[in-house]
Amino acid sequence: MRNTLLEDVEYKIETTRWGTWRRYGYIDGTSYHEFTSYTSLWGLPLVHYTYGRNPETGRRRVAKGIIAVGRLACGVIAIGHASLGLVAVGQLAVGVAFGLGQLATGAVAVGQLALAVGFALGQFATGYVAIGQFVLGKYGLGQFGFGTYLWTMHRSDPDAIAMFRSLPVIGPMLP
Repeated sequence: MRNTLLEDVEYKIETTRWGTWRRYGYIDGTSYHEFTSYTSLWGLPLVHYTYGRNPETGRRRVAKGIIAVGRLACGVIAIGHASLGLVAVGQLAVGVAFGLGQLATGAVAVGQLALAVGFALGQFATGYVAIGQFVLGKYGLGQFGFGTYLWTMHRSDPDAIAMFRSLPVIGPMLP
């Protein structure tokens, strides 16, 4: 990584049993923290955590690891404002298997805007099975929606009613 600020950066380095912390305190009171675990899998650290702006670049560093936590995170399990992973949690959660966030994607997605291949739950939900205020899917349960089998304010398909009532978590709560 090239030092774009052209300054020498003196990190406070702390080694623990599990990994290494790199810390830097700015004169204005803000700080940068980064933890990288010693254990790695497939060339990625088991845990990578970042916080703040990297003093070498002035930018946020992407947390990359099996478990990645940071403002920007990419990993098998990614947690951050913008996250990408097999399981992703964040405001923008791009998950392959599961996404949880304000805008979430995945095979299963839960969020204000949930875009899923399989099951979507959100205010705006789209997927094979979609539950939300506005839904788009093969089976939809919502206030408004488009789909093959819908249970909305204006449409009550018997197949949709039977399918949603059969769901173990949601079914018992439905009228």
